[in-house]
Amino acid sequence: MTAAELATAAFTLCNAVRALAYLPQILRIIQDPDGARAISCATWSIFAISHLTTVIYALLAAYDWTMAAVFGANALACATIIGLTLFKRRREQARLAAAI
Repeated sequence: MTAAELATAAFTLCNAVRALAYLPQILRIIQDPDGARAISCATWSIFAISHLTTVIYALLAAYDWTMAAVFGANALACATIIGLTLFKRRREQARLAAAI
């Protein structure tokens, strides 16, 4: 195996594992009773956009479907975090409004 192939394998493995690393954040959002106030949707949006641009690069410049799939999964995980956070915040706002 060449150095380039090893680097590609390591890159793919690390980024595939990173897709799993989003799960603890997702679980914390689901369990958060206060509307997920500590989550920055702006930060997660930047991460998602970054992953999506990598998907485009992988498809159009590198012609690498594996890379596109891995970064697509990362973008989907970021979108899940953003969606859950917004859902929790809206639900918390509704709860607070009903208490008034």
